[in-house]
Amino acid sequence: MKYLHYITLMATSLLLGACNDWLDVQPRSQVEDTELFETESGYKEALAGVYSSMVSTSTYTKELTYGFLGVLGQEWDFYYSAQYDDAAAYNYDAAYPTSSIRNIWANSYSGIANVNNLLAHIDDNPKLFSTDNHDVIKGEALALRAFLHFDLLRCFGVSYAVNPNQPSIPYSTALSYRVFPQLTVHEVAEKVLEDLLAAEALLKTSDPIVTDREITESVDNGYLLNRQLHLNYYAVKGMEARVYMWTGEYGKALDAANEVINSDKFPWASVANLQVGYDRCMADEHLFALNNLTLTADIADQFFSDGSQYSFAVTRDRLLDYFDNATQDYRYTFLFKSGSATHANNRYLMKYDAPSGNNLYYMYKMPLLRVSEMYLIKSEVEYRNGNTDAAKATLNRLRVARNLPALDELPTDYYLELIREYRREFLGEGQLFFLYKRLNRTNILYSGVDAVAEKVYTFPLPITETESAQREDNK
Repeated sequence: MKYLHYITLMATSLLLGACNDWLDVQPRSQVEDTELFETESGYKEALAGVYSSMVSTSTYTKELTYGFLGVLGQEWDFYYSAQYDDAAAYNYDAAYPTSSIRNIWANSYSGIANVNNLLAHIDDNPKLFSTDNHDVIKGEALALRAFLHFDLLRCFGVSYAVNPNQPSIPYSTALSYRVFPQLTVHEVAEKVLEDLLAAEALLKTSDPIVTDREITESVDNGYLLNRQLHLNYYAVKGMEARVYMWTGEYGKALDAANEVINSDKFPWASVANLQVGYDRCMADEHLFALNNLTLTADIADQFFSDGSQYSFAVTRDRLLDYFDNATQDYRYTFLFKSGSATHANNRYLMKYDAPSGNNLYYMYKMPLLRVSEMYLIKSEVEYRNGNTDAAKATLNRLRVARNLPALDELPTDYYLELIREYRREFLGEGQLFFLYKRLNRTNILYSGVDAVAEKVYTFPLPITETESAQREDNK
């Protein structure tokens, strides 16, 4: 990768949802390091710029959530454009998948470059920072570097269960013209965990979500408000649980998931708020979410229920199959709308629709990590450990929260039920395809492709990368 010696700040206001002075910060582009990192405010802008770079339809506000990954996970009967046909067939060499894969790679490494630029300077003058801001900003930056690399690994590295020693991606730790070496799946995972553990150590004693330090608009212009829109301490623990599941370190995954669950800081979404449409994205449950002020416009034709055949949708029958005909499930009842006219049999996701009411807390959110995943991780580890009663009890906590009856016994095929629960819970969030990959399942439901034999779980490296850096085969 060739990096320019500046940081690009993108739409800072997209990140910050509080009604405070940070909403008025004007984004700047191509800001020289010497200017940007002379003040604490510059570091805040730099970090906000990295978060804002993730608010991109090429990555987390479409393709890495309901778009490209949703199609790969066979979540939809219909999708926004016919150009997704090749993705649905796992034809990664076709034009649109090639473009999508290239953009995921480029945008993610661009964000990583900007994180590295911040980290290269943040320890130069600790006296610049007030209160705990140095540790919070550095901790979040380390966590962001880990987050972005891990999703690149999940896209471009083989499943850990297949071959942890297969070459995968470079782990970039500096803003540099030099080419970083291609590391194995295991080596990248180790680097990810190294950054997460360093972030955890910094945030554990500084993050208000842990320390319960009261933050108001008048304190540092409310910079430390809205911790769910940042990679806060518990989001870091959630990421650790996710990564440890990937590497098969199940005991450590369980410990991390339990710490999030036992914090009691992420309550289940209120049925009252779901019922009246205040909270379509289950905001209370977010460990980490993006705040996208253009979300309403972004999805206007993506989940359009008034006649467009090219919106993302499932048929009524398929949605009923997803939910085992349990129409009382809050996710079925409150998060889908019916189509009209010739598309009346279609169902369209409302998770990203503008909520009723004007409470900013419930608006513009795109969840990237939720507490419900911690329950599913916990249940899976308990099942793997042979403690089926505990696995059932944990799974039932999620089921009851969604207005489903508790299971008397676990299904015979536990992992199939786990997949179906991920589908119900994270539809349109991009996690289902990665679950299939982690489990190395031969069959992706509703697809006739042998996913393992066809190696559909691993994206090919972009041609520009293989030509310029002479990378080894990542499959």
